[in-house]
Amino acid sequence: MLTRIAICFGFMLALAGSAAAIDNGKPAATPEKPAAAPEKPAADAKDAGKTEASPAKQLFAAKPLPSLGQAMAIGYYPRGCLQGGVALPVNGPTWQVMRVSRNRNWGHPSLVKFLEKFAPAAAKATGWNGILVGDMAQPRGGPTPFGHMSHQTGLDVDVWFMPMPAHVLSAEEREKTAATNLVSDDWLRVNPKTWTPAHAAFIRTAAEQPAVERVLVNAAIKKEMCRMQGDKHPAWMAKVRPWYSHHDHIHVRLECPAGSPDCRKQPSISSEIGCDKSLDFWFSSKVLHIKPKIGGKPPRPLTMADLPPACQSVLAAPAASNN
Repeated sequence: MLTRIAICFGFMLALAGSAAAIDNGKPAATPEKPAAAPEKPAADAKDAGKTEASPAKQLFAAKPLPSLGQAMAIGYYPRGCLQGGVALPVNGPTWQVMRVSRNRNWGHPSLVKFLEKFAPAAAKATGWNGILVGDMAQPRGGPTPFGHMSHQTGLDVDVWFMPMPAHVLSAEEREKTAATNLVSDDWLRVNPKTWTPAHAAFIRTAAEQPAVERVLVNAAIKKEMCRMQGDKHPAWMAKVRPWYSHHDHIHVRLECPAGSPDCRKQPSISSEIGCDKSLDFWFSSKVLHIKPKIGGKPPRPLTMADLPPACQSVLAAPAASNN
């Protein structure tokens, strides 16, 4: 199963240059800690040119704090940045943040407010103590060194298919605990040993929130949700979309918030619920049995020149206080 996940991850990296790419959903095995020291601003045009050509993921990962300025989501979900980001506290009444060392518990204020509202609603709907929050965005958004192609504008969040425990997790538990896989080894159906009705309620609660554009799940989970609904599919089911991996978490994507004129909207979802023959694609051989490409150059990483011009200002801006 790990081999199949690795192959899928490699296939998703090949889509990194596509504006339609959403997220590979594969958490990294070894978290990386962002550099503590901020970068020097470019001193001249030559240095500025070097910065523009450098991999953007390195530049954004080196910023441990958000930028000053009014909160704005800039660009498109897999090709943008975040100005004036705010942090979700690592512990809340009904949530805990995982993989804290990655420093990815940042987002646009609308995302933080969403999670503060969604966490108790999900706890009530599922009977869980609360939720476990995975990656949001880096302090200034932008491309990440590993794990995602989206999560760049502060409007994406991964939430695990695992109830929050009754105790406060230790730093070690947050780094080493693995999320629960809800899909069978053949990737054709949910695993009855791990899938429960509470997971369906969890997904439904996320999709019912007005500001949510997408709830990405593994195709086998989408298929099971369709089966559970029978012939009557509520409108929120159209937001639940199949995507590669996403077998151990949901990926929630919010709409562009007010006050972010440079935020590029997600294309409107089809009026179809997605329980028709279009779902068959995800169970085709070319998806379930992806063959890795041998040889050739890896995909070119995004540079600052690939991002909206405003992201240069975000990267160069003074840091906001973390208080």
